[in-house]
Amino acid sequence: MSGLLVSATPVLSQDQLTAPNAGEFHFSLKRLNLRSALSQFSSVTGIDIVGDGALPSGAVSGQLEGRMSPHEALSRLLAGTDLNYRFSNPTSVVIMTAEARSARAQEVLPEITVSGSANTNTLSTMSPPPVYAGGQVATGGQVGMLGNRNVMDTPFNQTNYTAQLIQNQQARTITDVTANDPSVDSALPRNATREQLVIRGFLTSNTDIGINGLYGLAGNNSLSILDGVERVEVLKGLSALVNGMSPGGSVGGSVNFVTKRAGDEPIAELTTTYASHSQFGTHLDVGRRYGDNKEFGVRFNGSYRNGNTEIDRQQQELGAAILGLDYRGDRFRISTDLSYDSSDSQPGQSRTTIQSGMPVPTPPSATNNWMQPWTYIKGRNLFAMTHAEVDLSDRWTAYGSVGASDSAFASKLGNPALLNADGDITAEGRLQRVAYQNLAWQGGLRGEFETGAVHHQVNFNVTGSSNEFKLASVRGSIYSSNIYNPVNSPNQDLTTPPLAKFSTTDLVSYGVADTLSILDKRVQFTVGVRRQQVASDNFDLATGALTSGYDSAAWTPAYMLVVKPLENVSVYANYIEGLQPGVVVDDFYNNAGQAFPPFRSKQYEAGVKVDWGRLTTTVSAFQITKPSTLVNVPANLLTVDGESRNRGIEINAFGEVTESIRVLGGVTFMDARQQKTEGGQFDGNRSIAIPNTQVRLGAEWDTPFLRGFTLTGRALYNDEVFADNANTLLVPSWTRFDVGARYTFVSPWNGKPITVRFMVENVFDKSFWMAAPGGNQLFLGSPRTYLASTTFRF
Repeated sequence: MSGLLVSATPVLSQDQLTAPNAGEFHFSLKRLNLRSALSQFSSVTGIDIVGDGALPSGAVSGQLEGRMSPHEALSRLLAGTDLNYRFSNPTSVVIMTAEARSARAQEVLPEITVSGSANTNTLSTMSPPPVYAGGQVATGGQVGMLGNRNVMDTPFNQTNYTAQLIQNQQARTITDVTANDPSVDSALPRNATREQLVIRGFLTSNTDIGINGLYGLAGNNSLSILDGVERVEVLKGLSALVNGMSPGGSVGGSVNFVTKRAGDEPIAELTTTYASHSQFGTHLDVGRRYGDNKEFGVRFNGSYRNGNTEIDRQQQELGAAILGLDYRGDRFRISTDLSYDSSDSQPGQSRTTIQSGMPVPTPPSATNNWMQPWTYIKGRNLFAMTHAEVDLSDRWTAYGSVGASDSAFASKLGNPALLNADGDITAEGRLQRVAYQNLAWQGGLRGEFETGAVHHQVNFNVTGSSNEFKLASVRGSIYSSNIYNPVNSPNQDLTTPPLAKFSTTDLVSYGVADTLSILDKRVQFTVGVRRQQVASDNFDLATGALTSGYDSAAWTPAYMLVVKPLENVSVYANYIEGLQPGVVVDDFYNNAGQAFPPFRSKQYEAGVKVDWGRLTTTVSAFQITKPSTLVNVPANLLTVDGESRNRGIEINAFGEVTESIRVLGGVTFMDARQQKTEGGQFDGNRSIAIPNTQVRLGAEWDTPFLRGFTLTGRALYNDEVFADNANTLLVPSWTRFDVGARYTFVSPWNGKPITVRFMVENVFDKSFWMAAPGGNQLFLGSPRTYLASTTFRF
C-alpha cells in the first residue's frame, strides 16, 4: 500500500504472527539489497508491505529458491537482521525495526517504499506494480498488450510516476508531473486550460493519453483528473505494437493513467490547496473495500479549485470527480470508472505568432497577460469505462475493455501576431466550439508455456476506436495591442453557427507478440507484428458533404531484446514501425479540411539500465523518423513536406542515494533535424522548438534535525531553440528553479498524520520564451508561483 504512514506497533510473539492463507509461491531470489528483495517478494505474492522505512543501511536479504509460503519466505529474507514482521491482515505485512519497537505508540514514522497488490496473477494489469525506493516512481508499469512489466524487463525507456509524487509535488496538470522527465516538454503554458506534451521532440495530443490502457478518452481541452490517478506511466518512443495506433498519431511516446482503487485499508483524506495569486481548492479522497474477503472496492476522488492564477487578470475554475468501482474474485476481476471534469479560464491563453526573419523580442514580465479580457476557454469531459479479466487457467488470462467519452470546449480568442521587436501585435477575434465523441475498446489473451528450455509469454490483442469531431467557428474583427503594455479593445459579439460534423476517424488493429526467454529470463526476445487499419472522412461544414477521405492499412513489425548479463543490469534494444492517422487541417489554416494520408514512422533504440539496490540509472540512445508537416506562413497553409529525424541520448536516475536523500531526473541530448524537404530548402536545419540539451534534476532531503520535515528542490533547463523551419528565429535558453518543503506530524485530534506542503516554482521569477512545435509560435513561461496544501487523514 504505497505511501502509507504507520505508527509504531508493539512486538508480537512468534505464535501471534499469523501468515495469510495464501498457499505457496515460487521464489527465485538471490541475495539482494533488502529493499529490492522485499519489493520482489511483494510482486510475487501480491502482499503489501508497510513499515518504518528505516531498514539498516546496506542490509542484504537471505536467498530464496523454490516454492514456499509467504511466512517462510519472509523469515528467510529477514534472517540475520534486527527486523520482525507481522501480518496485519491476509494481504498486508508490517516490518518493524528495533527502534520502531521502542518508539512511542503514536509517533509518525517515515514511509517505507515497498508495495504490492492483492492480485497475484502476473498476467493481470488490474493492480499496478509496487513502488520503488523513494516512493516517487514505481518498479514497473503497463506496457500495452505485454501487460505489467518491471522496468528491468521492459525493452523501452519508461518512467512510472506515483500518486505520492503527484501529491507531494502538488501537481495540478500532467505537465507538472512530466516536468521531472528530461525527455518530455510542454507545448503550451499551464494556464492555457489545455495540455500538450512533447516527448522526444514529437507532439503528443491529449487523445493519446491512455486511461487504464484505453486511448482516446481523455478530454482534449479539459484534462484535470490527476487527483484520481494512482500512476502516470510515461513510455518514450514508438509504441505501435504494444498500444496499437494512437488516435492523435503520437510517435515520441505515450502516457497511460492508472486510476486509483480502494486498498485493503480504508482511506479518508481531505486536502486543502492554495496557488498564487488567490486560487483556493479542496480535494477529497475516500475509499473502502467490502465483503467477506474484501472483494468489492469503492474509491472516490473529487476536487475543485477557483480563483486568480499567477497570470495577471486571469481567473480559472477547475472541477473534477472520478469514481472507481472494482471486484476481485479468485478468477474474475472487473473495474468501472466514471469521470467528469470541467474548466473555465478567463481570459483564455493563446500562442503568439512571429514571422521568420524578425528579431525575437525581449520577453515581457513573466506575469504579463496581453489577451483581451473578453476572451475565454471553457471545456468539459465525461468518460466511462469498464475493464474485465478472467483467468482461464493458472497460465492463461483473457481481458477486455470498453469506454466512451463526450468532450466539448468553447473558446473566444484572438491569435496575436507580433509585428516588431517593440512588441506591437495584431489579432483577429474568433469564436469556436468543438465537440468530440469517442468510443474505444480492446480485448486480448495473455498466456505462458515452455518449449524445452524456452519460456514463452504470448499476447494476442485487438484494439479499436471511433471518433467524431464536430466544429463551429466564426471570425471577428482585427484589433491591436502590445505585449508589454496591453491595450483593451471592445468586446466582439460573435455567434457561431450550429455544430457540424468536421471529420470521423475509425481505427482497428490486430497484434500478436511472443516473448521468448531463456536462462531464467536473463535473455528475453520479443517479436511481434500488428495489422493497423485507419479510415477517415472529412466533411464540408456548410453543406455536410463529404470532401475527402482515405482507408489505409499496413503491417508494422517490432523486435525487442532484453539481456541481463548481471542480476541488476539490463541491456535492451528495439526496432519498431508505426502507422499514424493522417492530419486533418483545422480551421486555423486556409486549407482547412484537407486530409493527409497516414504516416509511417520508424524507431531504433538501445539502452542500459542498472538497479543499484535503491537507485536505478538508465542510459538510452534512439532515433525516430517521421514525415513532417510544415507551415507556409505567408500563405497560412499547412503542408506535408519532408521528414523529421530526431536522434538523442537520455540519461536518467531515480530512487534513493541514501535513506534520507531521493533523486529524480536526468538529461537528454537531442539532435533533431529536417530532411527530405521539398527542393532541399530546409534540409539539415534543426527541427522547430527542440532543444539540443534538456535537463530536469530534482532531489528531496529528510532532515535529521526535525523528524518528518523534508526539503525539496528542482532545476529545469532548456537549451536555445529555433521557432521556424528556416532557423532564423532563435529563442534563448532558459533555466527555472523550484524549491519546497513539507512536514508530517501527528494530529492532536485523532492521532493520524497531517502533512503540510509548500513549494515555489520559478523562484527567481525569470521571464523566458518557450517555442511551440507548430512553428513560428511563442508563449511565455510561467512566472513565480506559490503552492501550498495540507492533507488531513480521518
